[in-house]
Amino acid sequence: MYKDLVIKPPFFEFGPKAFLCGEEMLALAKVIDKTAMKYDLDVIVTPQYTDIKLLADHTERILVFAQHMDYLTVGRGLGSVLPEAVKAAGAVGVMLNHAEKPLTMEEIEKTIVRADEVGLGTIVCANTVEDVKTIAKMGPNLIVAEPTDLIGTGQTSDSNYVLETIKTVRDINPDIMVLQAAGISNGQDVYNTIKLGAQATGSTSGIIKAEDPYAMVEEMLYNLRKAWDELHRV
Repeated sequence: MYKDLVIKPPFFEFGPKAFLCGEEMLALAKVIDKTAMKYDLDVIVTPQYTDIKLLADHTERILVFAQHMDYLTVGRGLGSVLPEAVKAAGAVGVMLNHAEKPLTMEEIEKTIVRADEVGLGTIVCANTVEDVKTIAKMGPNLIVAEPTDLIGTGQTSDSNYVLETIKTVRDINPDIMVLQAAGISNGQDVYNTIKLGAQATGSTSGIIKAEDPYAMVEEMLYNLRKAWDELHRV
């Protein structure tokens, strides 16, 4: 776990995948940045590698993470994503093991070690409760508990899955924060997930495919803050 990464709950993750890049990505990132400051929220954004520096240089509050990286060291490795290069571009962390970029458990562990070495936080995706347990023992900064078959469906995880994955991580290492994702389509989904006890949630399709993505950013982050404050009586 990279100790210098500071993220406070509740937080949010937006993963644009390969839907957006360049100026279009930056425009949305600036909206997210402004809204994050409005509601005092930390928001992780995982742009294309080529947009890491663009977002890092032109936003203030969002946390720019790479979508992936490899565990190789400086030297040979054409086509690989070097950890030092991700750091130099301005990222503060890296996402690992997304359903669209799966890794073996051995690869995850080695990449977490490299991320720690170069000073990058790690947010690692996990499908099943057993996967959550295995990954938690590796000591990432954050875990995304996300049933693969629900991604992009508009159907969220059931309450049993949410509660069990949170408890599993807390029993192993309470310093690891848990983000509950998959199927988050609107502000009500965000609200409901946080009310179940999640420290964070996130969305891709819910924002990208919304009639007004900027308005959906506002809706989701408003409900994130509202649910957290109600639950913790702030």
